[in-house]
Amino acid sequence: MTASEPNAALTPIVGTLHALQVPIPYPMKTVTVLLDRPEDGPVTMIDTALDTPEAQAAIEAGLKALGLGWTDVERAIITHHHPDHYGLAGVVEERGGADVQMLDVEIGRGERYWHLWEEWLPGHLKHMRDHGLPAESLEGMGADNRRGRDRVQPAQHVTPLREGQNVTLAGRDWEVLWLPGHADGHLGLWNAEDSLLIAGDAILPRISPNIGLYAYTRPDPLGDYLQTLGKLEALNPAQAVVGHHGPVMTGVQARARELRGHHHERLDFIKAEAGREPRSAYDLSLAMFNRDLNVSGRRFALAETLAHAEHLRLLGQLYRTWQEEEGRWIYHA
Repeated sequence: MTASEPNAALTPIVGTLHALQVPIPYPMKTVTVLLDRPEDGPVTMIDTALDTPEAQAAIEAGLKALGLGWTDVERAIITHHHPDHYGLAGVVEERGGADVQMLDVEIGRGERYWHLWEEWLPGHLKHMRDHGLPAESLEGMGADNRRGRDRVQPAQHVTPLREGQNVTLAGRDWEVLWLPGHADGHLGLWNAEDSLLIAGDAILPRISPNIGLYAYTRPDPLGDYLQTLGKLEALNPAQAVVGHHGPVMTGVQARARELRGHHHERLDFIKAEAGREPRSAYDLSLAMFNRDLNVSGRRFALAETLAHAEHLRLLGQLYRTWQEEEGRWIYHA
């Protein structure tokens, strides 16, 4: 990779804030990393990408284009704990002593996941098995999870940010927002003066953020996300900096409404399918995602289907029964 490739992806956002498109080995192809070199205040990175040689090279080139190096980064703000956003946090912390910051809600669950990964993995696999994932898929899922874990270098110390708190970035005040759903403690940053939102993966222009229920997440991520969509509609930002397929999108309010409609359609589908024939969340996922998926894709499909089924159950519109002979939960009307 030449220096000119990642440099060409450095996009001015506002003031001294720039967005860098960093390669990741996922279908989205890139993740947005924000770099801020203010005249007064800490040099800041928002999200850190995955710990791969390609990502490190791209970030290094982006920093160089701003006259910076790894050791100049004084603060790293993380929108959420997923590996393509948090993977290099420990590297940034180690190289320059950066203060790594996350929403307090995310530290207790998502960030802790990376430190307790070995201890939590059996429960994570059991959760998927209890909802119907076949044994052969469980083996592949464990190996896939391990590959993801190897690309994450968690920070040793994380400073909590709290909803409603203000942080300074690019010479402006930004309000810390809690935008749960895609991750329990997903953070956003809102600058009302410029009507600009740093949204991470809370909203995306071309794909729906994965809203999945996992062993360590809050019990109703879809319910959380529907509330987040309402919050985004009310904010109605002129622009949002997004984690993928960006770096900038407009039409956030309309996109939030579109995503709400999308999830209501899926809720109707799951309710009808479970009413027609009682099934596990995995079997329901085969109906809702009726196409070939790799191990990782099928895991996301199950988690997303489960989030919809559990939302319906919590509303009293579906029920679930433990099927002892099969060792799995069955959803039914």
